[in-house]
Amino acid sequence: MPNLGWALGFLLGGIISPPDAVAATSVLSGLKVPRRVQSILEGESLINDASSLVVFNFARAAILTGQFSFWKASLSFFWIAGMGILVGLFIAYLVYLVLRFLPTTPSIDTTVTFIFPYLAYLTAEHFDFSGVLAVVFGGLFLNSRSRTILTYNSRLQMSSVWDMMVYLLNGIVFMLIGLQLPDIVNGLGQYSLKEAILYGLVISLVAIVVRFLWVFPITITIELLRNKFNKKLIKAYSQQWKSSFIIAWSGMRGVVSLASALAVPYFLANQEEFPHRNLILFITFVVILITLVFQGLLLPLIIKKLNIEDKENKSAIVTSMEVQIARQVVDFLNEHYAKETEEIPNFKRVKDAYLQILEDNEEEPVVSEAALRHSYLTQFNKMMLEVIEIKRNALNKFLREDTYPESTIRSKEYQIDLDEARLRRLPK
Repeated sequence: MPNLGWALGFLLGGIISPPDAVAATSVLSGLKVPRRVQSILEGESLINDASSLVVFNFARAAILTGQFSFWKASLSFFWIAGMGILVGLFIAYLVYLVLRFLPTTPSIDTTVTFIFPYLAYLTAEHFDFSGVLAVVFGGLFLNSRSRTILTYNSRLQMSSVWDMMVYLLNGIVFMLIGLQLPDIVNGLGQYSLKEAILYGLVISLVAIVVRFLWVFPITITIELLRNKFNKKLIKAYSQQWKSSFIIAWSGMRGVVSLASALAVPYFLANQEEFPHRNLILFITFVVILITLVFQGLLLPLIIKKLNIEDKENKSAIVTSMEVQIARQVVDFLNEHYAKETEEIPNFKRVKDAYLQILEDNEEEPVVSEAALRHSYLTQFNKMMLEVIEIKRNALNKFLREDTYPESTIRSKEYQIDLDEARLRRLPK
C-alpha cells in the first residue's frame, strides 16, 4: 500500500495479529479434535493478544510523536513487557493477600475481580510499562490461586457475571464497528472502495499464509526437541501434521482486533488527522470478516476431511477422573468415618455409591434432602463437606499435574460447587 510507512505498517500488524481464541474454540467445541489442539489455541491467545497490543501501542506512539526506530523499539519492547509482567504479578499478589486473609463476601470478591484489571493496568501504565501484560499475567496468577482464595459461592457468582460481561462486551464492540462502517467507507479519501477491499483481501491472505509458515516450522522444532533428534521424529511428525494444520487454520481474528482498531486516535498531537485511519479500520473489518467467515465455515469440513483422531475420548477422560476422585473419597471415609459407614445407613449408602463408581464407573451419587432428615444430619453434612474438600483437592492436583483437560476439571469443579451450595442450604 502506497504512503503507509513502517510505523503504520506496524500499527496495522499489531491490530490484525491476535487470533480470536473464543471463535476458534467455539467452532471446535462440537468436533472431535485432540486436547492438545484446543489447549494451544486457548493458551496462545493470552500471549498473542498481549504482545500484539504492546506492538500496537509502540506503533501508535511512534506515529503520534513522529519518531520510530526499529532497534530502539525492539529493546524497549522487552523492557516494558518484562516490567509490566512484574507489576502485574505484584498487584495480583496484593489482591491475593486481601482475598486470602480478609473477610469477604461473594459480592466483594466479584467486585475485586472487576477492579483488579484496572488497578494492574493503570499502575503499570503510570510507570510507562505494559498495562496489558500486567493484567494478563496478574490474571493468570490469581486464576491459579482461585481455588484457595474463593468460596464456592464466589465462584458460582463470578461464573455467571463474567459470562454475561464477556457476551455484552463482544456484542458492543461488533456493534460499534458496524455503526461506524458507513462513515469509514465514506472517509477512505484517496482510496476507492475497490482498492480498500483488495488491500483487505491481500492482507487477509498474507495473515493466513504467515500463520502456516510459522506453525509448521515450530511444530517440526518441537518434535525434534521432544524426540531428541532421533528416528522417532518422522513417525511423530506424521501423526502431528494434521493437528498443526488445524492450529494454523484456526487463526480467526475477532474482538481484540476490532477493539484495537477502534482505539486508533482521530488526530495526531498537532491536531492533524491521523493518517489512513479509516483505511486501517476498513482493512481490519475485511480481515475479520474473511477469517471468521471463510476460515470458520471451512474449519469443520477440514477437520472432517483430515479425519483426525482424538485419542483422548472425552467420556473416558471424565470416567477416569471420576474413578480417581472416588478412590480418594473411599480412602478418606475408611480413615475418618469407618464406624459410621458400617453402622449408619445413609453414611453406608454414600460409601457404597463411591465404591460402585470404582466397580462400574457410574455417575456420582446424589443424596436427596429427604434422606438427610435424621438425627445424624449434622454429622452427615460435616462428612459430605469434607468429601467435597477431598474432591476439590484432587481436582487441584489434576490441574497442577496437567493430568486431565482444564475444561473438564473446571466443569467438575462447577458441579462440586453446586453440591456444596446445596449442602450448606440444608437445615442444621
